[in-house]
Amino acid sequence: MTDNQSLVPVTEWAALVPELMVSDLPHSLDVYTRMFGFTLNYTRPGFAYLSLGRAQWMLEQAHAEGAWLTGPLERPYGRGINFQIVHPELDALHERLRAEGYPLFAPLTTATYMESDTPHTQRQVLVQDPDGYLLRFTD
Repeated sequence: MTDNQSLVPVTEWAALVPELMVSDLPHSLDVYTRMFGFTLNYTRPGFAYLSLGRAQWMLEQAHAEGAWLTGPLERPYGRGINFQIVHPELDALHERLRAEGYPLFAPLTTATYMESDTPHTQRQVLVQDPDGYLLRFTD
């Protein structure tokens, strides 16, 4: 945890909380809080619990003897999955990413997805976290 981060207790637990193995927890924690806007809820050695609106997220420092590793970790981590996360300040996130020169996987766009005959339109920007996990922030 860095000096400028304060802990905010979790008031309600989400029903699904991804736990991502990361190669450099302090760096990932900085990116998730400073760049992506997540709130740090609590930490313990090698672990951090975060939230963004109603989304909750866990980061764990990867190590060779990790008990829950299902195979070798190879970059980019999380191949074959993207996480859609509703961001309460999508425009501010996008501007912060651009101002910091953070690489965008896909720029801020408006996309429409069909559910049978019903269109659902959302704005979205896609980025990869420091380990390559693909995050799709929407509003």
